[in-house]
Amino acid sequence: MNYKKLDAQDFDNLFAIIGDEERFLTDGDINEEYSHDELSGTASWPDVVVRPTSTEEVSQVMKYAYDNNIPLTPRGAGTGLVGAAVPMEHGILLDTSLMNNFLELDEENLTLTLEPGVLLMELAAYVEDRGFFYPPDPGEKSATIGGNISTNAGGMRAVKYGVTRDYVRGLEVVLPNGDVIELGGKVVKNSSGYDLKDLIIGSEGTLGIVTKAILKLLPLPQKTISLLVPFPTLQQAIRTVPKIIMSKSNPVAVEFMEKEVILDSEEYLGKKFPDHQADAYLLLKFDGNSAEDVQKAYEGVADLCLAQGAMDVLISDTEERDESIWKARGAFLEAIKGSTSDMDEVDIVVPRNCVNEMVEFSHSLQDKIGVRIKSFGHAGDGNLHAYILKDDMSDDVWEEKMAQAMEMMYAKGRELQGQVSGEHGIGYAKRGYLSESDSQQVMNLMRGIKAAFDPKNILNPHKVCEA
Repeated sequence: MNYKKLDAQDFDNLFAIIGDEERFLTDGDINEEYSHDELSGTASWPDVVVRPTSTEEVSQVMKYAYDNNIPLTPRGAGTGLVGAAVPMEHGILLDTSLMNNFLELDEENLTLTLEPGVLLMELAAYVEDRGFFYPPDPGEKSATIGGNISTNAGGMRAVKYGVTRDYVRGLEVVLPNGDVIELGGKVVKNSSGYDLKDLIIGSEGTLGIVTKAILKLLPLPQKTISLLVPFPTLQQAIRTVPKIIMSKSNPVAVEFMEKEVILDSEEYLGKKFPDHQADAYLLLKFDGNSAEDVQKAYEGVADLCLAQGAMDVLISDTEERDESIWKARGAFLEAIKGSTSDMDEVDIVVPRNCVNEMVEFSHSLQDKIGVRIKSFGHAGDGNLHAYILKDDMSDDVWEEKMAQAMEMMYAKGRELQGQVSGEHGIGYAKRGYLSESDSQQVMNLMRGIKAAFDPKNILNPHKVCEA
């Protein structure tokens, strides 16, 4: 595709839409952070950054880009890990972070309408202060809800409550040609034709730009309790997870973590973790409307863990204890980044009864390939985050070993009937692994959907399924 290179007239026309120098950035005013995301190693600078504050501005900028064959990349907080918000063809980067208003809390329908730039931590605080609950809980709380929708983010509470898609009732979307459409709404059920809303969710900004979302809320659980369960080995911890799921105890979260990652987190946060007696841990959370309900749910799981070789079951039933444990868990990504010179991630997901085999396989690669691999993840839903670390390797050796480790892990994932990404998406960095994982027919269907929405391939080119 031959895209137009922006000229002085384009800059003038785009500025006329935004009309504010602080929301229109060019040349030296463009922050270096706009050239990359949090991790992917993919970098490319935009020619201009626009920061709209309304759907109308988004629509006008998108229409101008479409009419003039200028590539446009949407971006939220830039916390992605696969290069989905990196402007590979330069052009226009559309930053939605200033569209951050709460628009309506509908207590009768249990919905919240808001703009895409609202941060996840702001969303959680807003609804919880009013006695409501938005369950999706990705580890990166400074991500925007628009970014969460674009990647169908999951998080630690997915075991019981599901992922972002399960809580999006309606969307306002700007299409690549600038048209504005509304998909879904406040209705609980909808069997009215193709579900275009669900196509937008998880499309990583390649089909349309979300400018408004209607989210489903739940009543806020009155009581939560966490269990920190130390095991002598990671294998014992991971092999206990399928038994927890089969027990039908319905935990909110089932996480696994190793001592070496916990130590990284301690150093990063400057705070001690509550326990150091074991090499591996399971971290579980339960919630309910009373202490009795929660206790009934976790007691059987505690006994089960001890029967499987757990060294102890530590009950975290105060807010202070709970915060110290979950804050450490939430810092794992940044802590691992700080422990090495560079790294890349495999965000693979497998059936829950295969997570133990996948984790053990990824660990076996360390000695086989000669590279450090640190992992943690959502054991309760089969989503493993494995980080391949560069340390002091040369660039050439690092690239070779990283590619080898990834190829072997994704091949193992396919063998176990898993998928390339559980929650971080495909973006630019993982496109090759997606095409290896899915059939040619499936990839052709994806490309056909992209062409139907965006025949000029203007919106976020070179992402997800593009050849």
